[in-house]
Amino acid sequence: MTSLTFGNWIAINHLTSDDEAGAAGVGMVESSGCLHTTKGEGFQHMNADMGRSSHGPNRRQILMRAAGLTGAALLGSAVLSGAGTAAAAVATSKRFDLTDGSDEWFREIVLQEVRILQSFSFDNTNKHLYTAQLVQAGRQLPGETRTYTGTERETNGDLCITRLDWRGYIIGRMYLKGFGHGVSIAAEPSGNGAYLWTETASIPDGANVGYGTKIARFKFANGVVLTPESHRVTTYTPAPGSDHNTVAVDPVNSRLAVRHRIGGTWKINLYDLATFRSGTFTPLASITQPSVLTGVTFQGYTTLGQYLYTMDGTAYTYDSSGNRTSDSNTYVTCIDWNTGSVVQRSLSKAGESLFYREPEGMAIQIPDTSNPAAARLHLGFGSEESLTATDKKASFYYKDLLV
Repeated sequence: MTSLTFGNWIAINHLTSDDEAGAAGVGMVESSGCLHTTKGEGFQHMNADMGRSSHGPNRRQILMRAAGLTGAALLGSAVLSGAGTAAAAVATSKRFDLTDGSDEWFREIVLQEVRILQSFSFDNTNKHLYTAQLVQAGRQLPGETRTYTGTERETNGDLCITRLDWRGYIIGRMYLKGFGHGVSIAAEPSGNGAYLWTETASIPDGANVGYGTKIARFKFANGVVLTPESHRVTTYTPAPGSDHNTVAVDPVNSRLAVRHRIGGTWKINLYDLATFRSGTFTPLASITQPSVLTGVTFQGYTTLGQYLYTMDGTAYTYDSSGNRTSDSNTYVTCIDWNTGSVVQRSLSKAGESLFYREPEGMAIQIPDTSNPAAARLHLGFGSEESLTATDKKASFYYKDLLV
């Protein structure tokens, strides 16, 4: 394990979905490229063994992949209340209009685990999607002497990373033991693969849920199980003494956003990716999380250019007969890195008809890397089939109107 600590700190259809509305205590376990079941079978057989299929989307979902993006050259916006403090000088850019209707990319595809999607990130170069989930109950990984409950996995911060192609098919998976909750991850393309950025060095909070205290970088390797101590993992400590560390990426400008809590205050910093990777933690921007995000259930964030985007909300509730008893409380918020001001906050009804529908994660997709201006702001959702069929599926919706 390489560790870098705190450095130079300075203070083919385009279909529209539902409309939008609103203004560690484990040893290192690795293999040479293949996880094995207890019967010694290769990792490619684990899906059937563990009750999870590698089947991708159906024909309808494949046809619903949208191609092509446009943006309007509009400027200016009202600044809403609830601003955080900021120190920054980030170049001006367009932003996503959060009242723009969301388009469906994938609806209810399966991931490696049956637990809910936590976050995701795009490798836009190789056309891969990476997702993070907590490890499901009953799974026994190489080197473990027993299975663990879902609660034990959550306390320890054990994650599963699934790699999918852009047709929705699973093409790889790996496991991270003692890393955190997976609120946000970032993919950094490298050759025909990617390095992943995640939280690591998980410590349980007051609710006995593990969250990372540092940031990790490692190469995705199909079938490998990592711990924070692995020689494959480089560890960064940009905010010593903090918890709930997470990371997101701006794939156009090669920047990392890092969110953490320290002294009871939520901070989000923006860094040049290469500079951060070298171990120098001088932020391009630093903001205190706006008060409008206090008291809500934070579900993810991402960044593009001058703006930070966040998502908050909870799953639908139901009565004993399966009738929905709540409406969408999923909000997407746009924040200016230079001022910490909330530029726009909008209620999202993307995927409104999903059963359960819990907002989970955000990321920037660039379908055509030769045209980075045609970007998509993706929102992730977890869903179930019914009150009794509770294995989670993942759905992705996006906005593409830049103003």
